[in-house]
Amino acid sequence: MICAGRVVIVTGAGRGLGRAHALEFARQGAKVVVNDIGVGLDGSGGDDQPAQQVAAEIEALGGEAAVHGADVADWEQARELVAFAVDRFGGLDVLVNNAGVVRDRMFVNVTEAEWDQVIRVHLKGHAATLRHAAQYWRDQAKAGAPVQPRVVNTTSGAGLLGSIGQTNYAAAKAGIVALTVNTAAELARYGVTVNAIAPSARTRMTEDVFVDLMAEPADGFDGMAAENVSPLVVWLGSEASADVTGRVFEVRGGAVTVATGWQRGPSRDAGRRWEPAEIGPVVRELLAQAPAPEPVYGS
Repeated sequence: MICAGRVVIVTGAGRGLGRAHALEFARQGAKVVVNDIGVGLDGSGGDDQPAQQVAAEIEALGGEAAVHGADVADWEQARELVAFAVDRFGGLDVLVNNAGVVRDRMFVNVTEAEWDQVIRVHLKGHAATLRHAAQYWRDQAKAGAPVQPRVVNTTSGAGLLGSIGQTNYAAAKAGIVALTVNTAAELARYGVTVNAIAPSARTRMTEDVFVDLMAEPADGFDGMAAENVSPLVVWLGSEASADVTGRVFEVRGGAVTVATGWQRGPSRDAGRRWEPAEIGPVVRELLAQAPAPEPVYGS
C-alpha cells in the first residue's frame, strides 16, 4: 500500500500499459482517475467502455476510481481532467502520462496528417496534462500546502535510439524525454519530481513488433506482460521516490535499466575560428575517441 490515499491520473488507461498501471495503483491504495477516449491504434473511433471496465475492476478490488474521457492533447480538456481529479478526490498527487497512437510508415511515405497526429497525441498529450498539473502543484506549494507530486511520462526505446519505420513516433518520444528533463529542473522548487519510462511490453501498440515473443514461456513468467512495468511506475508515483527526478528508465520483464542520454564527449578548441578545410580531420579524431552510438532499432 505504498500509495495509500494518493490521487492518481493515468492517461490511456483503458487498455495495455495504462490499464496495468491503474490497477496496480489501486492495489497500492491510490484513488485512480481512469482517462481514456477508447480510440483505435490509429486514433480513429472512440468508446468509453474500456475505461469504464477498468474502473469497475478497481472498484471490485475495493478501490476508488472515476472515469474521465478528456482528449489529453486538447489544452482545455487537459485542464478539465486535472480539475476533475481535484474536485472528485480532493487533490492530485500523481500524473502518469501514457496515452498514445501509432501511424507507422517509412519516413519518405509519411503524410502531414500522420506526422501531426502522432506528435499531437504523444508529445502535446504529455505537455498539456503536465502543464495544468504543474500549475495546480505550484499554487499548492505557494499556499504552504504539503505536497509530494509525482509525474511519470512514457517514452520509448524508439525515442532513445530511433526506430526504422517510426520516425514520427520516435521524434515524439524523444521530445517526451526532453520534456521530462526540462520540467524536472523547472518544477523541483515546488517538490515535483518528473521521470520517464521506456517500457517493452506486449500491447496493441507493440504486438507486431514483439510477434516472436508472443508464446507463453515454459517457466510461467511472461516477460512481455504489461503488468511487469507497473511496479516501477507505482514506486515512482509514491512518496518514497522524492529524491529521484529527471531520469529515464527502461523496463522489460524483470529488468530495470537506467538510460543515460546525451552528454559531452571529446572536444577540441582551436581558440580561433576554424577553417572548413582543416576541421574534417579534427572531427574524425573526435569521433574516433567517442563511444560508438547504439544502433537504431530495425537497422
